Amino acid sequence: MTAMIDPAIRARREQIVLDHFADEVSQEWDKVLSTFPHPHYELIPTGVEHDGFTDVMKYYRDTRTAFPDQHHEMINLRHTDDAVVTEFWLMGTHNGYLGHIPPTHNAFRVRMTAFFIFEGDRLVCERIYFDTLTMMKQLIGPIDWKRPSDLMKLVRFLRGAAKTVTSDPAYAGNTLR
Repeated sequence: MTAMIDPAIRARREQIVLDHFADEVSQEWDKVLSTFPHPHYELIPTGVEHDGFTDVMKYYRDTRTAFPDQHHEMINLRHTDDAVVTEFWLMGTHNGYLGHIPPTHNAFRVRMTAFFIFEGDRLVCERIYFDTLTMMKQLIGPIDWKRPSDLMKLVRFLRGAAKTVTSDPAYAGNTLR
């Protein structure tokens, strides 16, 4: 039988997660980073880790360049012995480069789960799960196979994705695969 989490620690963890989410939306990166003693993200679908202040700041800059209006809608928040588990909709519009993928100007709405892993009341990792195919389909948008401009859009997107995966050190040296 597992011991119950101290209510004060549970409340503190939940507040850290809620503050973390709010500060990400308002893009107050110093506040977001202050929720970690050592910032660490794991993006499970891509196998990429972002570890440390500099690496996590680059992740924030890159994703907000691609999706400047990125925001979320909380679905649910749960507590475990060592984590706060969140389910949420992540939304935004692809108005900037994502790695080498050119902007499509399409909006996305993807259901995600993030595990905020704690040691006591210290956040040590945010581990994110989502369906990359759902996101990619929404970013590409509808394709009319008879329109050359749609086919070129698809080719540019796929070339950009391939170049990102093969040239970005975060993908080449990831440890999550």
